[in-house]
Parts: sequence; C-alpha cells; structure tokens
Amino acid sequence: MLTGITIRNYSKKTENLTITELTEKSIKKVLQRHRLSGNCHMVTFQLEFQILEIQNKESLSSVITDLNIIMEPTEYSELSEFVSRAEERRDLFMFFQSLHFFVEWYEYRKRTFKHFKEKYPEMVHLSEGNFSRCMGIRSARCPGFEFIIVWRIQIDEKGKVLPKLDLLTKVPQRALELDKNRVIEAAPLSFRTLLGVLGIEVAVESLIKLLCAEEND
Repeated sequence: MLTGITIRNYSKKTENLTITELTEKSIKKVLQRHRLSGNCHMVTFQLEFQILEIQNKESLSSVITDLNIIMEPTEYSELSEFVSRAEERRDLFMFFQSLHFFVEWYEYRKRTFKHFKEKYPEMVHLSEGNFSRCMGIRSARCPGFEFIIVWRIQIDEKGKVLPKLDLLTKVPQRALELDKNRVIEAAPLSFRTLLGVLGIEVAVESLIKLLCAEEND
C-alpha cells in the first residue's frame, strides 16, 4: 500500500554448484534463480535474476550475478534508459525505489494536464491524450501563437527521479519583429524561474492566464 508495488507471481530454483576443500575449510556455493512479475500501479514488469551465495564456516555472502528486466507497456519510454542502467548495475533496490517515484510523478503529470485541459478546454491541447508529455496552450485571439510545455521525468545516474519542465514558444514572425524587448525570446528562462518560485501548478496556470488576458484585452 505504501509503495504501490504488487508482486503477482514468484518462483525460485536452487542449484548447488561446488563444495571446495581449502585448508580444511569448506566453501559452499549456491546459485538461486529467481523469477517474478508484478506491477507498480499501471506499470507492469517481469524480473529474472540470479543470486550466488558463498558460504563457509565464518560467513555467508551473496551477490546478484545476472538481472533481466522486462517493462510493459512500452509507452513509458522515459523508463527505457533507466531499466538498462539497473540491469547493468544489477541493482534491484534502485529499480524498485526509482520505479515507485517515477510512477508517482507520472500520475501527478497526468492529473495536472487533465486538470488544465478540463478547466481551459478551448485553450489547452494534449497531443498524446492521457499519456501526453506535452501540453499546448493556444491563444484563440492570435492564431499561430502557442506555448508548449514539455514535461519530462528524468532518472539520474543514482536513480533519483526528477521532473524537468521546459517551455517552447510558437509565434508568428511578425510578433517576433514587434517584440522589441525580446520578451518571447526570454520566455523559456522566465518560466524556469517561475517554476522555482511558484511550483508547477501555479506556474502553469499563470502562463495560461497570461494568454487569457490577451484575449480579454
């Protein structure tokens, strides 16, 4: 309930590899082959991994020697690079932890875009529907004038999940020529500053209201 992760199927096979005598001390090696499938909210996954256990009279150690991850469905393209990194490092803890936070941000992005689409149906457009990473804001009064918010969910080298929002502008050439103060050119940087001060939802709404004000002027 806390993580949103559910394990639906699990199996394990154990294989005794070798027992070696070294200076009257025995070393036992056991290879465990694990297979499981489950989901984290709407994201499903299948894992296959091997754990090699090495045991002697003094200690027991274990290490993951192989990890294979299959993610479904494929529309979560932002996860592909992260999955490859987790497989390479054979880091199960990072996989589950990062997946949990990725899904939380994914759901928040979807709810936020849906909220603005319902609140401003004439102005807000989602090019990819519910799975959209981009939200377009169009001015009804000024054809060709549009702001596009690109919201990516990034997972860094250490598995930390961070949202990354950028603003793209689409304006007629004539508007650029009349913009002597270069406000449009500075808009992406100003939007990043606004995000840091106001947060995501308030910053996006401020952008929409800016275009609404143009329509009412």
